[in-house]
Amino acid sequence: MADLILHHYANSPFSEKLRLIFGYKKLAWKSVIIPAIMPKPDLISLTGGYRKTPVLQIGADIYCDTALICDVLEHLAPMPSIYPEPGKGLARTVAQWADNSVFWAAMAYNLSPKGAADMFAKAPPDTARVFMEDRRAMSSNLVRHKPADAAAAYKSYLRRMSDMLDDTDYLLGAYPTVADFACYHPLWFTRKRTPSMAGILELTPAVLDWMDRMAGIGHGQMEVFDSTQAIEVAKAATPHTLLSDSTFQDEHGIPLGTRVTVAGEAFGIEPTEGDLIAATRTHYSLRRDDDRAGTVHVHFPRIGYTLRKVDA
Repeated sequence: MADLILHHYANSPFSEKLRLIFGYKKLAWKSVIIPAIMPKPDLISLTGGYRKTPVLQIGADIYCDTALICDVLEHLAPMPSIYPEPGKGLARTVAQWADNSVFWAAMAYNLSPKGAADMFAKAPPDTARVFMEDRRAMSSNLVRHKPADAAAAYKSYLRRMSDMLDDTDYLLGAYPTVADFACYHPLWFTRKRTPSMAGILELTPAVLDWMDRMAGIGHGQMEVFDSTQAIEVAKAATPHTLLSDSTFQDEHGIPLGTRVTVAGEAFGIEPTEGDLIAATRTHYSLRRDDDRAGTVHVHFPRIGYTLRKVDA
């Protein structure tokens, strides 16, 4: 198996989701630390425009969005499963709720002035302003919570999680599923990155106990790597997707081989352009050529992303 290369940074909550899944599946992986804000020239050489964090690279295949990356990791290491039967559909649905509704409520709450002061306490004076401007540029299509509304929603979501933990160690049963990893990462950010805001978690002791169990999973076997090495790996490799579904599902009237763009619907709206080589029930794949990375295939989930034909 080719090396798993994760492009991430320490404070990225969605990266923590994957780092824990590496640990749960006892996977070895290479860590490439990328900037938290633009510019990200080495990452863009691989993705062609997609700039959200994290990105998983396996050879010359570039997988974007943790929802899709979870499927890749499940294919590589089916056991222990993060999509156990018979509740696979429920686990995916709770994970989607967590990655969207819970995440945005939590982050709006976390990044109140007090929480932002935690985040940037040891950073140069202008860092907070530059970071916020970068995130605004990524989220022009996103409906933002006001802090008071975010706090109320976050408390409600925490109570729902607590109810799910009434008689079980994990949200959907005796073992973690993708739902646990998705629900955990925004709460991890509250607890670890904005500690002055973490009192909200004390309202739900069962959730705190569950968080301790999740943190105990660890991050697997990590090896430090750098972005230049990652680009060299891509250039030397031939793309070979690990996504198992391949049947063309045409919802747009756009045939394979067409020059297209794929972009996030609401957050991370920067487009990636390439030739459409797959449009299945679950994902899009684009072939693109880069001066540094060579020929790469960039993969996106269908849900949450828009496909558009490039005008001639």
